[in-house]
Amino acid sequence: MKVLRYVGLIVVVGAIVAVAACSQSTAQAKKPKVVIVATGGTIAGAAKSETEAGYKSGAVGVDILIEAVPSLKDLAVVTGEQVASIGSQDMNDEVWLKLGNKVNELLAKSDVNGVAITHGTDTMEETSYFLDLVVKSDKPVVLTGSMRPSTAMSADGPLNIYNAVAIAADPAARGRGVLVTVDDDIHSAHDIVKTHTTDVGTMSSGEAGLVGATLFGKNTWYRVPAQVHTSKSEMSITGVTALPRVDIIYAHANMSPDMISSAVTNGAKGIVIAGVGDGNMTAPAVEAMKAAVAKGVVVVRSSRTNGGIIRRNIEVSDDELGTVASMELNPAKARVLLQLALLKTQDPKKIQDYFNRY
Repeated sequence: MKVLRYVGLIVVVGAIVAVAACSQSTAQAKKPKVVIVATGGTIAGAAKSETEAGYKSGAVGVDILIEAVPSLKDLAVVTGEQVASIGSQDMNDEVWLKLGNKVNELLAKSDVNGVAITHGTDTMEETSYFLDLVVKSDKPVVLTGSMRPSTAMSADGPLNIYNAVAIAADPAARGRGVLVTVDDDIHSAHDIVKTHTTDVGTMSSGEAGLVGATLFGKNTWYRVPAQVHTSKSEMSITGVTALPRVDIIYAHANMSPDMISSAVTNGAKGIVIAGVGDGNMTAPAVEAMKAAVAKGVVVVRSSRTNGGIIRRNIEVSDDELGTVASMELNPAKARVLLQLALLKTQDPKKIQDYFNRY
């Protein structure tokens, strides 16, 4: 009888363990799946001490970043992929194409609910906008970064990663285009700009305002960006192996025209003028711009002010010059859109239509 009772006890305990394991597996299966795609940046940086200002970007791999935030498991089933390990000052077209293709590949999987991307802050506004134009899904894509390396006292990276995963796992984030979260704010890729060299609160969406806010993974939503993006975008990198060269030229007092002619000579297919005020430049520079347009180079007028809208035919006649007005896009973002638009057309009128809508 004792043997029977002992065997029965084993059966009961085994059944309880099996049920618990099954429940745990079911609970895990119900959680959304988020893939963290790492590119490097300060968020993966390492310094010699926790108070060292200098550091090496991209020194920490994605697996270590995930391990450093164990509470991610409460939000989603999280896995990681390493696409690059660079400081974002070294971000380039090759990595953009690789990243864009990887994100599209991941989002095409039925079991992936969203993607979070770790990235340096220096060029985050450009990479996020690039993805906003080429990602072909309404699923959430969320970039995050940090202003302090992973080894710093009060590092801001871990909570930013936690919030990025929470946003990527949130069904309410769908259809809002590519997002960026830092410092508890949620920005649209279309609007975000970096405004300070070292301040943790460096990111701003300017006049457009935030898309939402997040507090320890709890999200509040304010708006849906009005511009064309992601699944509705006509831009595509399918089969693309290189992007056209587009240069940004910074306007200033006594601006020399040879900066424009030099860009043309060296192979630029497009030029963005970071103009003074409302997209202006010196009279000699305007003549050089006209010569560039005559050679088939598409020229976009933007502004170095990082605010306001560059509309057509205000300070100069875009109709007469054959130039494109950048509308809401700053020079860095205007360059991204122009690179992708040039894959489709060299017609300034058609490209202006893209700038009006994107």
